[in-house]
Amino acid sequence: MNYQQWLQQATQALNQANSSENGRADALVLLQSATQKSRAFILAFGETVLEKKTLEKLTALLSRRLKGEPIAYLLGEKEFWSLPLSVSEKTLIPRPDTEVLVEKAVEIAIEKLQKCDQHSPCFRILDLGTGTGAIALALASELKFVTQKQQIQLDIIGVDFLPEIVELARTNAKKNQLNVHFVQSHWFDNVTGKFDVIVSNPPYIDNNDEHLNQGDVRFEPLSALVAEEGGYADLRHIIEHAPQYLTENGYLLLEHGWQQGEKVRSIFQMNLWQDVETCWDYGNNERVTLGRWANISDK
Repeated sequence: MNYQQWLQQATQALNQANSSENGRADALVLLQSATQKSRAFILAFGETVLEKKTLEKLTALLSRRLKGEPIAYLLGEKEFWSLPLSVSEKTLIPRPDTEVLVEKAVEIAIEKLQKCDQHSPCFRILDLGTGTGAIALALASELKFVTQKQQIQLDIIGVDFLPEIVELARTNAKKNQLNVHFVQSHWFDNVTGKFDVIVSNPPYIDNNDEHLNQGDVRFEPLSALVAEEGGYADLRHIIEHAPQYLTENGYLLLEHGWQQGEKVRSIFQMNLWQDVETCWDYGNNERVTLGRWANISDK
């Protein structure tokens, strides 16, 4: 069987099984991965015969994709913010909606950095529940040149509960040559010091949400998706405890579900945060809520 024949058969199978929004695109990605050839090469040399081992690998990959398993898990990699990131079944797959959180955090960080002087030699950011390290690494890639220009040390820390996830995030930092420190911690348990900005994409889905049985999330770890109190427990925990770890006028930015904006704003406001606002994602849904902690003394 050659490239073209396999591509046609795999596309047909994926489309018939309704396990993919674009069967041909998925089939092509799998073929690229198994053969280690570019898209252009595969299309130009479609009559190239597949080796037996490659065909066996493709059969296994296609079988998993037909069951709905996400492409990112099949390939072990997902791009986020133009950064290639290794992923595992213990981590969430980075999504475009999370880029809204990065965009707003970068905007706030740059605004705060412009106000820094020689008395502020270090700018610190904390990423809670870092997973693949996507958010922390994206922030590092955007802010490293700004801080270098101002001769300010950029200190970004990402934390996660499981040691194997922390190790994966470290691998991604090394792969992308970015200086981010990852440590094992359940939320703030092993965190010390103060931060100028805290960001997080915590679990926020209700355990009874029907979407947990649909699409990619069926294969993602529930521990990274589901929270108690109808999905609000971790959001509330972070909002209530973050002031102890923020500098004066520091910011907290949280990703949440598209229907949770109003309640998340309420939790911020009940805990005396200032300048609370919600940002919309690319699908015009409320996705990220943030607040400024104005008190000099700890909460």
